[in-house]
Amino acid sequence: MAKLLVLTLLGLGLAFFRDYRSSYLARMNASREVKSVELPNCKLIKGIETGAEDLEILPNGLAFISSGLRYPGVKSFEPDKPGKILLMDLNKEDPTVLELKMTGSNFDASSFNPHGISTFTDEDNTVYLLVVSHPDVKSTVELFKFQEEEKSLLHLKTIKHELLPNLNDLVAVGREHFYATNDHYFVDQYMRSWELYLGLAWSNVVYYSPDDVRVVASGFDFANGISMSPDRKYVYIAELLAHKIHVYEKHANWTLTPLKSLDCDTLVDNISVDPVTGDLWVGCHPNGMKIFSYDPENPPGSEVLQIQNILAEEPKVTVVYAEDGKVLHGSTVASVYKGKMLVGTVFQKALYCEF
Repeated sequence: MAKLLVLTLLGLGLAFFRDYRSSYLARMNASREVKSVELPNCKLIKGIETGAEDLEILPNGLAFISSGLRYPGVKSFEPDKPGKILLMDLNKEDPTVLELKMTGSNFDASSFNPHGISTFTDEDNTVYLLVVSHPDVKSTVELFKFQEEEKSLLHLKTIKHELLPNLNDLVAVGREHFYATNDHYFVDQYMRSWELYLGLAWSNVVYYSPDDVRVVASGFDFANGISMSPDRKYVYIAELLAHKIHVYEKHANWTLTPLKSLDCDTLVDNISVDPVTGDLWVGCHPNGMKIFSYDPENPPGSEVLQIQNILAEEPKVTVVYAEDGKVLHGSTVASVYKGKMLVGTVFQKALYCEF
């Protein structure tokens, strides 16, 4: 009888893990092969060799790029070096990148580990940069003032909160006001790996201001990129492992109401919004397994989606760029400016294209 019970429990356990493994592989798009979609006028950006995980282009054509992310379970080519913020002027005929100097008496540049970024421009046209950072695998938001003449960032403040434990991305709605995604629930790395494997969908979106911090959306299977419509009425959230873009209506009290979801046959990462057309540009991972199990002989591919009229009953989704890793390993973000496009990656290179 005891042996029968043991065999029964063993069988149930094997069935349990078999079902979850199948679900995990499906969420990772582990069997998907990339169908190439090429762009004619593209080249790799010199000076970017350790990733361009996120980027944001100002209306004047200046692009801020976060580089050098060290993220648990993901490849890093320079794991012992701090990250950096790069600047690129897309108005120039052949734009190059410049590393911005970071100053501030209370800022530890040696532990800087930049992830998602967002900008806010005040009424005086002063530009502030908000950066998710992971010093010692923790999560903070670092607030900088951009000093254009000096080509530097002045550190103003480090933001921490118990509701911001596992930050991925953010979208600024003020100098110290933002929505942010937590991509995991557990801080402990071992528990995080099980959360990822089991698909617990416990990650969330938090609204932060100095006077009010609260969860405004939850139930995501790895909440990732977050952005906002040009009219500031809607918030867009990428749910990486569910392959979905969610649209939420933003209210005056900062709460969010879900409106719709768009299914995508890819792992959606960061979202950029064209300020002129309102189109969404999304950096994607066609096969997520290759990101978390990096093999230089079989690298992760890249994919960029353009989503037009997302509020319509049937939005138009176009694969603008796709390739199997021969050029870019693991695209995370794409953004456009006057016929030019930048495509960044988690830990490798970045691409500059002209339409």
